[in-house]
Amino acid sequence: MIFNHDGDEVARYQLEHRQILPRAGWVEHDPVEIYERTNSVMQNALRAGGLSPTDLAAIGITNQRETTVIWDPRNGRPYYNAIVWQDTRTDTIAAALERDGRGEIIRRKAGLPPATYFSGGKIKWILENVEGVREAAEAGHALFGNTDAWVLWNLTGGPGAGIHATDVTNASRTMLMNLETLDWDDELLEIFGIPRAMLPTINPSSHPEAFGQARTSRPLRTATPITGVLGDQQAATVGQVCFAPGEAKNTYGTGNFLLLNTGAELIRSTSGLLTTVAYQFGDSPPVYALEGSIAVTGSAVQWLRDQMKMIDDAPGSERLALTVEDNGGVYFVPAFSGLFAPYWRSDARGAIVGLTRYNTNGHIARATLEAICYQSRDVVEAMERDADIHLDVLRVDGGVTDNELCMQIQADVLGVPVSRPVIAETTALGAAYAAGLATGFWRDTDELRSHWSESRRWEPQWDKKAREEGYTGWKKAVQRTLDWITVE
Repeated sequence: MIFNHDGDEVARYQLEHRQILPRAGWVEHDPVEIYERTNSVMQNALRAGGLSPTDLAAIGITNQRETTVIWDPRNGRPYYNAIVWQDTRTDTIAAALERDGRGEIIRRKAGLPPATYFSGGKIKWILENVEGVREAAEAGHALFGNTDAWVLWNLTGGPGAGIHATDVTNASRTMLMNLETLDWDDELLEIFGIPRAMLPTINPSSHPEAFGQARTSRPLRTATPITGVLGDQQAATVGQVCFAPGEAKNTYGTGNFLLLNTGAELIRSTSGLLTTVAYQFGDSPPVYALEGSIAVTGSAVQWLRDQMKMIDDAPGSERLALTVEDNGGVYFVPAFSGLFAPYWRSDARGAIVGLTRYNTNGHIARATLEAICYQSRDVVEAMERDADIHLDVLRVDGGVTDNELCMQIQADVLGVPVSRPVIAETTALGAAYAAGLATGFWRDTDELRSHWSESRRWEPQWDKKAREEGYTGWKKAVQRTLDWITVE
């Protein structure tokens, strides 16, 4: 996506890439495909906007944060497919850490529970299970990065020239970075058995020089500065201009991610949320956040489309759900990868409950949309307990916000208004903002705030009785999903 000085979209181009599912609970991506498609969408976005590479002031990168790549710096070849954040193969690693007490060290230092979600366990799994990678890492021939670092290294020249760096938001999702020092922590590295030499340099999210320049002949054919890197949910927080403590946004994508800006204060959750870095601009101190991460929301709609063949495209979920007046007593808990915040139960698996002969595909489609919204309510309630706040409005963004029925259900389930901005793809916008701040393209966050405007607001329509009865049914359904597998 390309944005102008007013924060308006000038051009976009997008491509899906493959979801590789080798076995139950395993989710992988092809890193080479991701980089090739990155090149393609950059070229085509410029073409769509009638622009030249020299028209670009700077580049910002945003990415799925915990997705883990390990590659050989001598030739740029990945040793294994990227292991995606949703992948649960590391459940035995996470369970062992929790069982022997090392989980508390990770919580205290990294702000995260030991879970399959984060990068540290994925790195450990590759080192222990892919032949030759441990030896390569010890010899300095293996680099780790989340997808941001992989794309950055390739864009800045690859073998012999690529910059091996990341930003504080991505580093904060590894279980390896100390939230107070903003550096890799020796004790955490020892817990996972990860050589420090594998890891990228940690930089601020917005910096004029730290990430180098795009030097590849394709797609840009010119040295364009890369000055912003942000994990996707933190990028959406910046794109939603949540720069003040107490401001929150919820992004609806493959999963759902609700972030609350807590300013300079590190709030350690007692309600199953994550403490993370929201952003760091230049030499300014870091800004922290509480986050509630939900594994499966938009990907549940993909499941209806790809696996169950109930719909032909994502908008079909809304059309099918509108064929019924309510969920008909059906609840769907899409715990395909276990349950993330606030439960953190890797033993959970998906369930559809409450079925009778009366029910149709329409009820299942509606229950899928409601599941997105009920999981978000779980997180909002935990956030209100931890931060002692009450949300007056929920700012929303991401692809699922095009589903107007889903957004109305979200307002009904929460009992507060839901507000969507003019630019719903705030993840890309936030990466652009971070890049532009570093180069002076935008002066400061006040200027960015002046660009935000609302496109649609949904007001709650359910009364309190209907809201609480629905939520009670949801909580009963969640209980049915627990203890479905044994985690050693």
